[in-house]
Order: sequence, then structure tokens, then C-alpha cells
Amino acid sequence: MQITDKAQCDTWYQALLDRASEYTGLFFVGVKTTGVFCISVCRARKPKRENVVFFREMKSALDAGFRPCKVCRPTENACSAPTFIEQALALVRANPKMRISDTLLREQGISPERVRRWFLQQHGITFQAFQRMSRVNVALQELKGGRSATDVAFDSGYESLSGFGYTCKKLTGAAPSVGQPVIMIHRFTTPIGPMFVCATEQGVCLLEFVDRRMLETEFSDLQRLLKARIIAGENAHTRQAEKEIGEYFTGERQQFSLALDLPGSAFQRRVWQGLQTVPYGQTTHYQALAECLAQPTAVRAVAAANGANRVAIVIPCHRIIGKDGAMTGYGGGIARKAWLIAHEKNHLTRSCC
Repeated sequence: MQITDKAQCDTWYQALLDRASEYTGLFFVGVKTTGVFCISVCRARKPKRENVVFFREMKSALDAGFRPCKVCRPTENACSAPTFIEQALALVRANPKMRISDTLLREQGISPERVRRWFLQQHGITFQAFQRMSRVNVALQELKGGRSATDVAFDSGYESLSGFGYTCKKLTGAAPSVGQPVIMIHRFTTPIGPMFVCATEQGVCLLEFVDRRMLETEFSDLQRLLKARIIAGENAHTRQAEKEIGEYFTGERQQFSLALDLPGSAFQRRVWQGLQTVPYGQTTHYQALAECLAQPTAVRAVAAANGANRVAIVIPCHRIIGKDGAMTGYGGGIARKAWLIAHEKNHLTRSCC
């Protein structure tokens, strides 16, 4: 259905002009002069306000006769990585100990240059660096399972034990025999933009939208507090997080069973536990949360702890709004916060019918 609310459309139009990534997947804009529809981050020349219409869903834009823009490719990039990236990642998953070369990518009809550019834009590392991290992750898991460093090194494609040791030390800060803890980081997609999930062996320690402004600071804090290095890879906790978040977005899940590993002060952890008691589909404010924690005068401290939350959605800081009902700040952006609140209320209403 086409959205006709002028204020909402004006907000979305400004987001289109600003190429605001926090609105990725929140709306689709149809350009009447070209017949295409785009997402907020489109790099194409911006149409005039009178030449655009807005939709909440991709299907509505298609039903209205618009075709996907070839610049921003909304059918690929609104909710998921491009097809060629999915194909490259499938090769890595199918061959976790093998280096996927540019030649092999070309043999599969995949452009190494496009893969490299996408990884640099999305992760700040090359595809080859991502592979090295993934191979080290597999090797470390095998070492913890009791295999010798020599066997693991040669089985993982390294020509020497010293080369394996150098790579491990460079990525994790310690030789493979020392077994320094690592934090796995994995990127996955959602209907309102891609997210990063980080997890230790104990549980998930970070879950954020990839365009969060303070993300680099959060990564640094995690590595310092947990005395661990972040490397690309997956474990049982990252896979469970992706599964449960997927169920949340389809409306199938209202509570999470994820194991969490949350470094922070005792007060911060109390606040994060308090946030998890705010019911799905409901909202509250800092004063009420402080009173629930039996510290009614600690409103500012509660707000600060709320802002320090690194696990979005699962620890639902998006359910905190102003005492007057106004939308307050949110690390993933106000637009996403409003979307999440509306999403929960909508599915709560359906579950009650």
C-alpha cells in the first residue's frame, strides 16, 4: 500500500537525500519519472519531491508497477547480502580449511573485485582477510578439542607450524598453544538492515546494527574487558542469535533464550536485567525502570546504563521512551526504534486475537 502521510513521507524523502543507512529496508521509494524503486542509501541522482511515492513493503512497490533500481538493487540489498556474496560465503562454509582464491571465484562466475569491494565497504577488511580469520577460528576450535598444533596447522593448509603460529598470534595476540580467548563476529541480515553479532564461548556479548555510530568503541571496549581478540567466524551462540532474531522479525518469537556474556559493572547488569523484564509490545521510561530497581533517584545512571547496552533487541532498550511518550535516542536510529515498537505491538495484537 502506498503511504500518503505527508509528514512521514517528508521524513523519508530527507532520509533518501541524506542516504541515511538507518532507514535501510524501512521504506521503498518509487520514482515516477523513471519507473524504478529504491532504498534510502541509493547513490543515484535524487528525484524531486513531487516525483516520488513511498511504500513500507517491497511487494507494494512491485505491485504498483515499479521495477528495482539497478544502482541500489533494493531486492538484494534491503534485507540481504548480494547474491555473489552469498555464493562466495557458501564456498567458504563448504571448504572451511581451504583458501578460496580469485581464480576459484572466477571459475564459479564470481567477480573477485566485486567481492573485495563489498567486504571492504561492509567490514573494513578484504575477503582474503575474512577467510584467514575463519580458518584460524576453525583451527582454534580443533586445538580446544585436543588435536596437536602440528596436525591442525598442516591440515588447515599452512606450510609450516611457524607460519600457523605467526598467523594466530597476529590475529588473536597469542600463540596457538596459549589459547587466548577470542570473540567471534558474524554479520547477518534483517528486514531493517544488517547486524553484527559477537560471541565468546560463554554467550553473545554484542548484537548491533552495522551502522551504529559507536560500534568501533564497543568493539574496543569488548576486547579490553574480555581480554580477547575479535575475529571473523561463527560458533553455536552466533548461529543461535541469527536464528532467534530471524524468528523475532517474522513475529514467531517474543522471548529469547540466548546465553549472554555481558561485561559491565554490577549496576549496569542490574539495569540490563531490568530491561529484559519490560514486556514484549509494551514501553516504559527511565523513571519507572529506576523505581523497579528500587533506586528512584538513579534515573541518570539508569539512562547511562541503558545507553551502554551492547545487545540490541534481546535486551530491549528500544522499549524505553520519554516519560511524555516521545521517542528518545536509540543507537540503531530513531526510525528503527519506532519500527521495532510498532512491529511488537502489531504481532502482540495478532497473538491476542
